[in-house]
Amino acid sequence: MHTADRPAPAAVPTQHGQPDTTEAQAEFDARIAAEGRIEPRDWMPEAYRKTLIRQIGQHAHSEIIGMQPEGNWITRAPSLKRKSILMAKVQDEAGHGLYLYSAAETLGIDRDTMTEQLIEGTARYSSIFNYPTPTWADMGAIGWLVDGAAICNQVPLCRASYGPYARAMVRICKEESFHQRQGFEILYELSHGTEAQKAMAQDAVDRWWWPSLMMFGPPDADSPNSAQSMAWKIKRFSNDELRQRFVDMTVPQSEVLGLTLPDPDLKWNEDRGHYDFGEIDWTEFKEVLKGRGPCNHLRIANRKAAHDNGAWVREAASAYAAKQSRRTADAYQEAS
Repeated sequence: MHTADRPAPAAVPTQHGQPDTTEAQAEFDARIAAEGRIEPRDWMPEAYRKTLIRQIGQHAHSEIIGMQPEGNWITRAPSLKRKSILMAKVQDEAGHGLYLYSAAETLGIDRDTMTEQLIEGTARYSSIFNYPTPTWADMGAIGWLVDGAAICNQVPLCRASYGPYARAMVRICKEESFHQRQGFEILYELSHGTEAQKAMAQDAVDRWWWPSLMMFGPPDADSPNSAQSMAWKIKRFSNDELRQRFVDMTVPQSEVLGLTLPDPDLKWNEDRGHYDFGEIDWTEFKEVLKGRGPCNHLRIANRKAAHDNGAWVREAASAYAAKQSRRTADAYQEAS
């Protein structure tokens, strides 16, 4: 989505200033019920708009912060081929952030504000990216587990009720599927290599399994936003439904890898037709969300440093744009 294609934030309609929101609300509800799409210039409830800004912004921040743990391994990947693949993946994630920030901007918030919210700690990103990546096997575990969980979360978003978000997710999900396969392939090579390599792969899976399950958010009973997001058809499935889908998908894959998932309670339930799994440590999840995870401060400090160091680029781009605008205006006046 190019900048030129985005409507100016001031042009985005909200419920404020509308002469009759009762009729507009009825049209909005009818479109949602009919599986229609809400577009930027359509009327929307203010709560719907704010929910989308929060969710899309959190998603965009997660893509940008998520570049850090993998970018850390680009120069240390074990071969030139692995370096180039990992670099391409990190590049993809930057693109995902761009698509999502662009989608959020159609709702009347600008990218600078979203970046400030992230750096100041008033906006969240996925808790999963606050864990360290001490070994090369972590690149495999992130691809297989973290991107696998992301796919479960994000594929239904391709049918989200807000048009710009849904369209951005189509391309993102296609690229995430490659990321998941790349991670699986890394772990497969390691798990079928030397004993030391297999042990490294198993260690990575042991560390990333539970945080990956936390990615779907708190249990449905403790998730204050899920019900409304589902009613508006932004989300299509609850946190617990998506978590179960991920577990059911991942267990057979772990058997192919020859790796063990670190949950003694994990077993097939014939009556339910799903895998049962153990209790998640929600205390850890809450601690990470509060900024007390292993890498919270590091991730934000790195993001702030990158933002500060890039100030001159943004200033130069703005100056160039203003110069080009003046030239265009002058040329128009001369022609007329």
